[in-house]
Amino acid sequence: MLIKMESESYKEQGNVAFKENKWDEALKYYTLAINNIKGEPKELGIYYKNRAAVYLKLEKYQEAVDDCNKSLHIAPDDPKALFRRCQALDSLERFEEAYRDATHIFKDDPSNKAVQPYLQRLHQIVEERSRVNAQTNTKLESMLKIVFDPSNGKDKRETAINNLLVLSKEHAGSEIMLKQSPTVQKIKSLLKIEKNHEIYITAVRIIGELCKHSEDSTKIVIKDVGVPWFLEILDSSNQDIVNAVQFCIQAILNSLSGMKNKSDSKPNQQLVDKNKSLIDTLLSCLAMSINNQVISGLARDAVIELLTRNIHYTTLDWAERLVELDGVKKLMDCASELEEYHYESAMNITPSTRTIAAVCLARVYENMYYDEAREKFLAKMQDFIKNKLLTPDIESKVRITVAITALLRGPLDVGNTIIGKEGILEMIIVMANTEDELQQKVACECLIAAASKADKARSIVSQGTDILKKLYKAKNDHIRIRALVGLCKLGSYGGSDASVKPFAEGSTLKLAEACRRFLLHPGKDTDIRKWAAEGLSYLTLDAEVKEKLIEDKAAIKSLVELAKSGDQSVIFGVVTTFVNLCNAYEKQEIIPEMIELAKFAKQHIPEEHELDDPDFVTKRLLALGNENVTTALVALSKTESANSRELISRVFNALASEHEIRGIMVQQGAVKVLIKLALDGTEKGKHQAAQALARIGITINPEVAFAGQRSLEVARPLLSLLHQDCSGLENFEALMALCNIAQINESSRQRIIKEGGFLKIEHYLYEDHVMLSRAAIQCMCNLAQSEDVVKTYYEGDNDRIIYIVACCLDEDKDTAMAAGGLLAILTSYSKKCCQKVFDSKNWLEALQCLLANSIVSLQYRGVCIISNIVAAGRELAEKVMETNILEILFALKCTVDEDNLKKIKEVVDEILQTCEKYGIVKKQN
Repeated sequence: MLIKMESESYKEQGNVAFKENKWDEALKYYTLAINNIKGEPKELGIYYKNRAAVYLKLEKYQEAVDDCNKSLHIAPDDPKALFRRCQALDSLERFEEAYRDATHIFKDDPSNKAVQPYLQRLHQIVEERSRVNAQTNTKLESMLKIVFDPSNGKDKRETAINNLLVLSKEHAGSEIMLKQSPTVQKIKSLLKIEKNHEIYITAVRIIGELCKHSEDSTKIVIKDVGVPWFLEILDSSNQDIVNAVQFCIQAILNSLSGMKNKSDSKPNQQLVDKNKSLIDTLLSCLAMSINNQVISGLARDAVIELLTRNIHYTTLDWAERLVELDGVKKLMDCASELEEYHYESAMNITPSTRTIAAVCLARVYENMYYDEAREKFLAKMQDFIKNKLLTPDIESKVRITVAITALLRGPLDVGNTIIGKEGILEMIIVMANTEDELQQKVACECLIAAASKADKARSIVSQGTDILKKLYKAKNDHIRIRALVGLCKLGSYGGSDASVKPFAEGSTLKLAEACRRFLLHPGKDTDIRKWAAEGLSYLTLDAEVKEKLIEDKAAIKSLVELAKSGDQSVIFGVVTTFVNLCNAYEKQEIIPEMIELAKFAKQHIPEEHELDDPDFVTKRLLALGNENVTTALVALSKTESANSRELISRVFNALASEHEIRGIMVQQGAVKVLIKLALDGTEKGKHQAAQALARIGITINPEVAFAGQRSLEVARPLLSLLHQDCSGLENFEALMALCNIAQINESSRQRIIKEGGFLKIEHYLYEDHVMLSRAAIQCMCNLAQSEDVVKTYYEGDNDRIIYIVACCLDEDKDTAMAAGGLLAILTSYSKKCCQKVFDSKNWLEALQCLLANSIVSLQYRGVCIISNIVAAGRELAEKVMETNILEILFALKCTVDEDNLKKIKEVVDEILQTCEKYGIVKKQN
């Protein structure tokens, strides 16, 4: 009894909150009422249908349907629960089900006025859909006959299956394909025998589209074909087929979890819990396939990429489960493979496999956020190394070394822990000293990866420099280039500090010249060129090397072409080289007082080279822009590595700092990539990408730069720069770009408002910095073209209009002009805004200042504001005209004769005519 009373109390509090439009509070109380009660009493049905009403207000329609279902399970004919389910189903475009509920209510209560409009509208929709479905069904049968009959011509079959793809993208079409036709089974049968790649790929894409529509659609597909089937067709050596199947599997995971194909998309936890078994099955199958020896290298890469994308705690939170299933050991198997070393148990891999595996290991380790989990992860790594060491053959040593290299490029802490174990580094140095080329090569790579920090570099300088010099004299170019990169890395541990020279004067330039020769290798061996790029990535911290390289067009073109290959293993070398050339790396702020203190304490003080002055950096940026470096960055942006995406964002932002390059960037597809980079990655990476978008949005027509849907997508990244942690320049650039976006159309303005943009922009109206406050007012001018902004933010009980009036008196003429424009827009839309002008003590002074100004555009804004106020009604017109404003208007009418001032005279005439109608002034002869 006491429990029921407590639940009833929660319900009453929920009712009060609901009446006050406090949806979140109402949701909380109804949920407490539901969770507090035991069994399924009648009251529980009431709580569920009440919570469904809240979900309707919050536009969470599926949750509303679920709660109505639970309520109707207790009280099957409850009209309120039926009506709310009808509304939710209607919003979900499940019209037939909504019509069923509306009909049920009407049969029980024909006098129910609330349901009658729904019943009438839904009847028309259902009738029309029935007619269209009949036509669609006929077309579907016709297309299926053409596609599945091999005797039809190639072109005819391709056209038919492309039409099926279009149909699968439509909700109504997909329903027919899934529920009224055995389309999925037919496609499954077709793929067993189909030889035409175009038809094969389109058929797979159809399955993917069918899975995108809903959780139910996905379950129908999986029931028809089974999870193993997807892994079976994924096993292909055709990149397009692998991409299509990968998209298909991701679409399934998205449907089952509520995620979208957006970088910032989060899963619906209720949906994830509901489909946990199916999600686990699919991810487990992927995990088991990681080290499957018979699948293709492309399929293996796709499997690892799918896991990398979905295991993070911000997505499906499956990393710990992957560790339990020995997934990290399987990843280590892949990371320890070598393409050129074929043995009996070798797997098929691509040049990108080891890099992709390293990124996945890093992603898994990132999820090990408590000590016990990290210990388990490290134990798995150590077991892998230990098992290999127990077999004292060459293959095991090679694989251990390659695996450690992958760890040093992925979860660095784990790699450093393992290489620090007794005997590991010594083993690697012994391998480097052998005459076996394979051992030399992998040992060299490991030494390079190990020298990741200055302290490690110093340690290896003392032990490994002589070995690397010896290996550089080898006959095999693959050994020589790796030894050269090792020397480059050791020679660059001083970073951009011009005073630190690990090797003799001039050695760095000689090393760079050697890397250049390998980069332009006549044999075009990708492996050699990749390592040459990595060597340059270390050496280009030296300003002299930067200047030499940027003048070498052939070398820059070679780096761009290398990047456009899309090979994930080239990312570090190519992008880091570009970062260094642009000086886009993070620089430590130098405080003069700290320099003096360092001098006093006789501490080392970093020095910047004169060739890193802004003029030289600008020259390098222009050279890179003109060599189409944007195409390289776009090609490499598909990486799952957050750190690599940050580096790419840094280069983009540096390029966007130059006006001349921004147009080239837009032409070469930078905007689409930057929006993705600004929404997903490290905080610094997102920040850099957002600033690049802002810079593009300032100088290029936003309708060209952000065509179509991108004008909406760019709002959130730009608004992220309106934060106290961002610099004044970043705030200013974001405001200017948002100003341009807001002038495109109403949809763009609504998106800015929806993302909380109004209040963020308004914050800068009150900044002391002239340029920031001016930019914010200019942005508001464009936002105020939306009537929603005027009604929601300016007509209410606040002092916003008073502040705008005060800004019209600002000493900065551009600020006054922007404020005058904003006031003119607001008063043109709203009588309330006209009335609120008089709440300001300075209204008369502000209008006088605008009208009597020597700047024509300010005068024009002044007369427009007065015209709007006068047009709003006689009472307001009298308030204005009882002052000396009337005299000023007459003076303007008499003095304004020039052609460029005709507009002002026309508005003054309109004002005076309106005042004559009101009887405030006499008609002029």
